[in-house]
Amino acid sequence: MRKTDAVIFDMDGVIFDSERLVLECWEKTSGEYGLANMREVFLSCIGTNSARTKEIVLDHYGASFPYEEFCAKSSVLFHGIVDRGGLPVKTGVRELLDCLRENNIPLALASSTRLAVVTQELKQAGLYGYFRVVMGGDQLKHSKPAPDIYLMTCEKLGVRPGSCYAIEDSYNGIRAAHSAGIRPIMVPDMLPPTEEMRDKSVAVLADLLQVRDWLTAPC
Repeated sequence: MRKTDAVIFDMDGVIFDSERLVLECWEKTSGEYGLANMREVFLSCIGTNSARTKEIVLDHYGASFPYEEFCAKSSVLFHGIVDRGGLPVKTGVRELLDCLRENNIPLALASSTRLAVVTQELKQAGLYGYFRVVMGGDQLKHSKPAPDIYLMTCEKLGVRPGSCYAIEDSYNGIRAAHSAGIRPIMVPDMLPPTEEMRDKSVAVLADLLQVRDWLTAPC
């Protein structure tokens, strides 16, 4: 097992296959407003909190765009789907979480999503109890790619950032973990790994089963 004092997870795109569903709802809603380039705008929002997401959307579509109305309509679509079948869990989630727990490695979650939503979604999936610390993006002023959420998570865990791994799918998440001095592992979801991401990550792996195998490999 590779030596580590903790493993910190992102949620959307890492724990849950939720980002594609959100994009689908945004694209469906955008038709009502005649919006172009919605996918491009959405991808630039991945890994940011709600305040920064609003800034990005308004920068693209103009300050008069009815952002709250758009989000409310998209949310109705999203929750209509999730309430029927729950959020899809990514491949290898439970296998990796069980493996780390069996090896007595503290786990935390550091998401840009609001804490109330993070807590609800983790509990609905039966995953909340795995994590010693759970952080949401509304608990801090500065969103990823700022390192704040990772630094606060490490503080709450009582560990040094350099002794931890972070599992991320987004560019902003990798940048945040790297800036905090944590060792990022990228598991790409909607965004492919770039040269920058490979340089900032200690590993780029296809799914969480590969992460489990990589972390448990003999050193």
